[in-house]
Amino acid sequence: MELREVLEEVTIRRGAGFLANDPLEYPRRYSHPRDREVAAFISAALAYGRVASIRNSLETLFALMGSSPARFVADFDPRRDGARLAGFKHRFNTGRDIACLCWLLRGMLEEAGSLEGFFRAGDDPGSPDIGPGLAAFCRRALALDVSPLYGRPDLPVEAGVRYFFPSPQGGSACKRLCMFLRWVCRPDDGLDLGLWTGVAPSRLVVPLDTHTARISRLLGLSRRKGPGWKMALEVTESLRRLDPTDPVRYDFALAHLGISEGCTGRRGEWCVACPVAGMCSVDYRE
Repeated sequence: MELREVLEEVTIRRGAGFLANDPLEYPRRYSHPRDREVAAFISAALAYGRVASIRNSLETLFALMGSSPARFVADFDPRRDGARLAGFKHRFNTGRDIACLCWLLRGMLEEAGSLEGFFRAGDDPGSPDIGPGLAAFCRRALALDVSPLYGRPDLPVEAGVRYFFPSPQGGSACKRLCMFLRWVCRPDDGLDLGLWTGVAPSRLVVPLDTHTARISRLLGLSRRKGPGWKMALEVTESLRRLDPTDPVRYDFALAHLGISEGCTGRRGEWCVACPVAGMCSVDYRE
């Protein structure tokens, strides 16, 4: 079998039934597109750390937000709602960081009507990938007035909310933001949400994490060692040769080969049943 066929098979086999291990489960709980968009951004923002910790934090946060995350954000009052978030903590992000995130999301909605509108206002549709648009999105989001939270219009350098808006200009792989864009830009296939129509899936960049980076190197999709923006672009370009119009469709398969199949990058018992056995560089090592 060709690599494309194997990745297609893994995507189908590991599809919607495995959402329980993916933060994409949370936006899919809502039916309204506005709620899904806001819930998707928040779910992606907190998708770092152990799966159990991510799930616990998202369950807590969405319970606080009630039946409509979009309404919660649109009506967000730093004094009233910030107090409700005061005890929240996800690893090194605090309730104040989440309050600031909600305030920034409110600002985006007020300015552009939707997160898509805010993103597209700084995007260049002619760019081959979403890198420039993503950099503009982060820059403009972090430039919004935060006076109600910090008593000054500009965001302090040490503000924890900045962790949710890494820029590719700094070399970051921007894994969580690229994951959010995958969710909202790709068609609804039972996994992704198909919410945005103004950003072509062909321009998306693979959400590169340690699992995807390891599998990508083993499959020859990249020779880079550091999982930064340049490696993300290189992996995406390799996947574009498999599907020029939708290269990141295989992201779910690559990530879950590392997570669900138990790959460590070294030969082991998991190699026997691995779907990419025979295509992986582990097979050619001494």
